[in-house]
Amino acid sequence: MKLAMTLMVRDEADIIGPMIDHHLAQGVDILIVTDNGSGDGTAEILQRYADEGRIELRHDPVHRKQQSPVVTRMARDAAALHGADWVINADADEFFAPVDRSLTLHQVFERLDPAIRSFLVPVTNLTGTAAEAGTGFDRLVYRDHRPVEQLRATGLRDHPTADAVHVGDPEVDVIQGNHFVSIASAGLPPEELAIEVLHLPWRSWAQYRHKVEVSGRAYDENPELTPSPNHHGMRDYRRLQSGALLPFYLLRHPDERELAEGVAAGHFVEERMLAGTLASPVADVPFDPALLERFREFAPALRDAEARGFSLLTSVEERLRLSEEESARALETLEAELRGEINAASDRLGAVDHERRLAQEELALTRAHAASLEAEIARLRHRPEVRVANRLRRALPGSRG
Repeated sequence: MKLAMTLMVRDEADIIGPMIDHHLAQGVDILIVTDNGSGDGTAEILQRYADEGRIELRHDPVHRKQQSPVVTRMARDAAALHGADWVINADADEFFAPVDRSLTLHQVFERLDPAIRSFLVPVTNLTGTAAEAGTGFDRLVYRDHRPVEQLRATGLRDHPTADAVHVGDPEVDVIQGNHFVSIASAGLPPEELAIEVLHLPWRSWAQYRHKVEVSGRAYDENPELTPSPNHHGMRDYRRLQSGALLPFYLLRHPDERELAEGVAAGHFVEERMLAGTLASPVADVPFDPALLERFREFAPALRDAEARGFSLLTSVEERLRLSEEESARALETLEAELRGEINAASDRLGAVDHERRLAQEELALTRAHAASLEAEIARLRHRPEVRVANRLRRALPGSRG
């Protein structure tokens, strides 16, 4: 069994090395990595792995949010060129692992039935206190299980979407940020072979500010893509452009008091798998305490505003959904009426066609009868007594024959 992973990477120097090390240690056989024009040292880190023969490195410097075609090409090559039995399409901030930590990814996929074809892997964000800079493996050590209502008060719409894993297929399509593939799923792994993703999307202010900027610019460079106006990345890009992003970054990260309360409520669950096995390439740099104190003064008002905004958005979406449902019901009614009229017209046409066939049959019988009479008349005219009678009739005085 051969397990492959694909990565499309841009400016992830703070985490890409440990991410690759983690998955190699988990038994991934081949990593196909495309560097998307990194400028922060990521390309050089990847080149060292490529020189050691540990990854296959490709380059695509175009910044137009072309993730789907690039990842699709890597996923297809994983099957066609490397003979991969299973393919994981990942991001640089995602760490795949078996739920049963005594197993490796390779051991799990060896035991999986390929008839499953594809399945979704749940993604859990890791959170912790905010920092100016740093990878944060020792700081971001809490699974974020906050209720959606609390999450929306921090400016986030929902928890992350699951990732799709699939069997090797040279014709697969990977779409929407690795979350969907063209291979239909035929089931889920058994519970003892379940896997998950630990996700570190907001590791530091420096990292996230840069991520928002490059992602937003990539969308701007590709007018063919229209991200949802509710997508938090694009909302954050507009905030960055207006100089208002930092408070929303801080809002996403609980402080020590909020962490303690969240742990007690079960909303934050400690998770130290990464902290226990990986070293942070970039050391943490804490925020100025005075800045954090000023932020705490207006954070409650910001949370209330975000919560109200999402509540309003949800209300509007609900009305739109109901409107769509009403339109769908009206369309179904109209379709049923049209089908009824079509069926009735078909019945009428059938009746007319039946009458036409009867008339044609009657006309044919009449013509046949007339032809029979004509034949009989012709036969009678040629009988001898008829010919004699005709001659006598013509010979009588006054005959016009």
